[in-house]
Amino acid sequence: MKLRLPRVLAITAAAAVMVTGQAVPATAAGPLKDITNRYVGSAVAAGPLGSQADYRSVLTREFDSVTPENEMKWAVVEPNRNQFNWSGADAIVNYAQQNGKTVRGHTLVWHSQYPNWLNNLGGGELRTVVQQHINTEMGRYRGKIRAWDVVNEIFEENGSRRQSIFQTRLGDNFVADAFRAARAADPSAKLYINDYNTEGMNAKSNAMYNLVRSLKQQGVPIDGVGIQTHLATRYGYPSGFRQNLERLAALGVDIAITEADVRIQLPADQNKLNQQATMYKQIWDDCHAVSRCVEFTTWGYTDRHSWVPGTFPGEGAACLFDSNLRPKPAYTRINP
Repeated sequence: MKLRLPRVLAITAAAAVMVTGQAVPATAAGPLKDITNRYVGSAVAAGPLGSQADYRSVLTREFDSVTPENEMKWAVVEPNRNQFNWSGADAIVNYAQQNGKTVRGHTLVWHSQYPNWLNNLGGGELRTVVQQHINTEMGRYRGKIRAWDVVNEIFEENGSRRQSIFQTRLGDNFVADAFRAARAADPSAKLYINDYNTEGMNAKSNAMYNLVRSLKQQGVPIDGVGIQTHLATRYGYPSGFRQNLERLAALGVDIAITEADVRIQLPADQNKLNQQATMYKQIWDDCHAVSRCVEFTTWGYTDRHSWVPGTFPGEGAACLFDSNLRPKPAYTRINP
């Protein structure tokens, strides 16, 4: 966990960000990163990070951790075998280093957004290639990444293993193998397994708990569990969220809220925004109630660049800041 920083009590007018000719000030309480000893992060995309000064400025002011939204995924960095594109990932890591941010690497082994050429590989070759991929990507950023989502989204909703290319061709042990390769590639990075719909007590979170317990018993080098936390006001707050965090922490691993957002059925109104604010505050409070919950990261911080409308038609307004980078009730509920 990061060292606690003094709370910033005032922001001068000069610190405001200009958006379409209007100043977007921080709250008087100070930025999110200064009110907690947890890492406070956002997913970021290299495009707006490089081209939108207002987006970059608010990101820099509010957060001390960044997660590349797509730039470190396998299909992006190695779309063709042995042909690499590190431009986006490098840009985000360089930004982080220049601005005193940590980086969450996302993600090494995932059933989605992997390059098509993997489909042509048999089990033996795929096993070798997975290890090479982990070595190559983690090796490039060795010592520069605080935490990695090593394996992502391996469970179905009923708790069974997702029948991905990695599961069907490599078997159950692909998870342990990936973590061992990751530890060898960068011994200083914290290694996480990450999934969605594992916030509350349910079949999927039970499967996660049982797997992590088994991996720990086997001596597999797993340091933490990522809880994505993509929520929606229409479904309410997950039952047993804090209880689930507590049982995972009792296994001796850290927990990170890795991709939080709370989507609203559009159009948004004040009642919906207030409900969203309550849910964001519940996430924040539940994380802070569990000492091993070390990170609160949102999947983007502004509605300007949210993935939600393109994935959930009719829903959106899921972030802490609106599209003009103005803090919403959810922000001010966390940081009054």
